[in-house]
Amino acid sequence: MTVLDLLDYAGVAVFAATGALSASRKQLDIIGYVFLASITGIGGGTLRDVILGATPVFWVKNPLYLVICATVGVALFLSSHRLDSRYRALVWLDAIGLSAYCVMGAAKGLSATGSPVVALVTGMLTATFGGILRDLLAGEPSVLLRPEIYVTAALTGSAVFTLATLVGLPLIVASGLGIVSAFVVRGGALKFGWTLPTGKAGPGRDPDDVL
Repeated sequence: MTVLDLLDYAGVAVFAATGALSASRKQLDIIGYVFLASITGIGGGTLRDVILGATPVFWVKNPLYLVICATVGVALFLSSHRLDSRYRALVWLDAIGLSAYCVMGAAKGLSATGSPVVALVTGMLTATFGGILRDLLAGEPSVLLRPEIYVTAALTGSAVFTLATLVGLPLIVASGLGIVSAFVVRGGALKFGWTLPTGKAGPGRDPDDVL
């Protein structure tokens, strides 16, 4: 099993756990846990494969990914009520999943096309789309609308991995650098509230005024 295989399985499992934790916060039944775990776990990778034309997508070729999602969903159904804070566990697990999956997505994009730009995009989408779907389906505030840095962390990890690969560093080193950089940015955003500058409304205008 390669480093990228491990990252793929780990990213799916961790994102599946965040989906199951969202189901726990909504007090869904076991099917709701498995559904949200699966959608979150495979969502980003599915979008990546469709964009790259890698069809059938990864979980159709290898149903073990679905088994992992279902297993995580059932495990969290049986145990998540014991957590002190399911929301805190969700956001930190999401940070770990984002860090692993942005590298995985960038690696697949770079391997399929040889383009660093495509690698950045596929890394970012792979790492964030599952969480976006999770929040949408669970009725949670979207990660895209929260003030702290999110997408930028995925782009950072993808960029560091891609640059490290292009300069010839070994895959395991490039992967480690990408994961750590993404986690530092996302973790710092969660811990210290790091944000990017936001847009300002024009003078005398209501921000909700579309005219």
